[in-house]
Amino acid sequence: MGTRWFTARHGEKVGSDEFGNTYYRAPSKLPASIAERRWVIYANYAEASMIPPGWHGWMHHRTDTPPSEVEYAAREWQKPHHPNLTGSSKAYRPAGSLLGATPKQASKPDYDAWQPE
Repeated sequence: MGTRWFTARHGEKVGSDEFGNTYYRAPSKLPASIAERRWVIYANYAEASMIPPGWHGWMHHRTDTPPSEVEYAAREWQKPHHPNLTGSSKAYRPAGSLLGATPKQASKPDYDAWQPE
């Protein structure tokens, strides 16, 4: 509720991305070290990895020009977004994991216990 109120009162819409996230900015009331405040309103679940590379650079003040004002093209090494699957049935489970497909094999002891005669 507070973010919506602040956005309606102070926010200037800058643009949106292919996921439907909307980006805003507002002049900072802090010293000149931070020129403006920037934030995103997520279209769905708020997951920080859902910000595309161009918008990520703008959000972190690496560039002053948002991707909506320039023709931004992702570089060939930049990968498309894949959701975080932790906690889901599709999460990565290495061999030997308690929740993995194959249970961990019992290990053999590497010593023989001493038995008195």
